[in-house]
Amino acid sequence: MMRKRFGSLAFSLSVRKRAFSTSTSLSPLDDDAAAAGALKSMNLFSAINNALHIALDSDPRSAYVFGEDVSFGGVFRCTTGLADRFGKNRVFNTPLCEQGIVGFGIGLAAMDNRAIAEIQFADYIYPAFDQIVNEAAKFRYRSGNQFNCGASIVGLTSGGEVQTYDPPSKQCSRLTIRAPYGAVGHGGHYHSQSPESFFCHVPGIKVVIPRSPKQAKGLLLSCIRDPNPVVFFEPKWLYRLAVEEVPEHDYMVPLSEAEVIRHGTDITLVGWGAQLAVMEQACIDAEKEGISCELIDLRTLLPWDKETVEASVRKTGRLLVSHEAPVTGGFGAEISASMVERCFLRPWN
Repeated sequence: MMRKRFGSLAFSLSVRKRAFSTSTSLSPLDDDAAAAGALKSMNLFSAINNALHIALDSDPRSAYVFGEDVSFGGVFRCTTGLADRFGKNRVFNTPLCEQGIVGFGIGLAAMDNRAIAEIQFADYIYPAFDQIVNEAAKFRYRSGNQFNCGASIVGLTSGGEVQTYDPPSKQCSRLTIRAPYGAVGHGGHYHSQSPESFFCHVPGIKVVIPRSPKQAKGLLLSCIRDPNPVVFFEPKWLYRLAVEEVPEHDYMVPLSEAEVIRHGTDITLVGWGAQLAVMEQACIDAEKEGISCELIDLRTLLPWDKETVEASVRKTGRLLVSHEAPVTGGFGAEISASMVERCFLRPWN
């Protein structure tokens, strides 16, 4: 094993793996944290664990974490210590039934609770597809905006009329579905898939994928507190590989806002999640040949930040999209089509 550091990130890796950086300029929040000495070195699964601790601690009345094996920490240890601290009535195991896990989460969120469901591997999320697509995503639409999977509760007035009202906690309930995705080199075909594009076709949900520990913590807390159902894919290749200085306090990274993590003038590169590692190295290699690359982390795939990508493509005049998922029907095609329409098509005279 060897250890390399680039920018603000450190990575422990085998000699066969490339080191990579997701360093960016610090935000004002990070500057305050650094000044207060409130930064702690965390890998990605520790940052996820820290976010879950904060979510459960900040909402002691209605936040729950549940899924297969979560009470003892889960296969990736992301829920380690939660049951001991918050009790097994709030952090508990479920049967091996993904459809039941998500269906239970939908009902829990609809009844004024903050539901955080874990699917042990994203490869096994397909049995829950109907619950996510036809139930969670359409709760609000099918009721004519009278109720939804999280943001309000429906009741009857004394006269028998339907009325919506805020939950007693004065906070909107939420549903977040966590799932580790992607290849790790030895997982096989049932533990290596990247299914994000399936869910990006569905109005009514959000799809979020972080690239690093600091991003993972802030994005997960934003997802948990968002009034919409969110599918949060975690790059399991980075659970232990990525190490970063992460603010210990409660903070959120905004959803649907892409981040330019490397500025350039010759070509725009767009990606998300673990693929940013490959793209970062490509930018470094290209720079040696005099090619200036602008690298964008999409972070939220649905709804995605078209404006940031468009501004970059208009500047560079070129676009390359790279993702780990299959090419056919992948979300990269949606980005490409949108940028062709926005940046390269000319109206007929």
